[in-house]
Amino acid sequence: SSRSFECPHEKMGKIKAHELREKKNSDLLQQLDSFRTELSQLRVSKVSGQGGPSKLSKIKVIRKSIARVLTVYNEKRRNALKKASLKSKFIPLDLRKKQTRAMRRALSTYWANKKTVKQQKKDAYYPLRKYALKA
Repeated sequence: SSRSFECPHEKMGKIKAHELREKKNSDLLQQLDSFRTELSQLRVSKVSGQGGPSKLSKIKVIRKSIARVLTVYNEKRRNALKKASLKSKFIPLDLRKKQTRAMRRALSTYWANKKTVKQQKKDAYYPLRKYALKA
């Protein structure tokens, strides 16, 4: 072809996620950039009408590849954040459990089981009575 821009992933078919996970973040971003430029070129050729059916079908493949790269990149970023936040007292908001609003605001089991001094005294002075029943 007469294009000056040649993508290394053009010869292969679809990109596999497990292959992407082995790459560095900088490589992923570079690949993402190349996919995006290719997508814009394909869209231009679609509008101008010079793209054949093969180019039109390639748009879908490139879009899915972009999604795959972004997914792996975000996974890596989140895992790195998780590792970093293990030592700290607080976890970033986006890494916390979602649950429901009510569940997030509910008392923790520690505070739910806590007793006042008065209740502790009552429990100590008046323990549960045990009855022996005749059989």
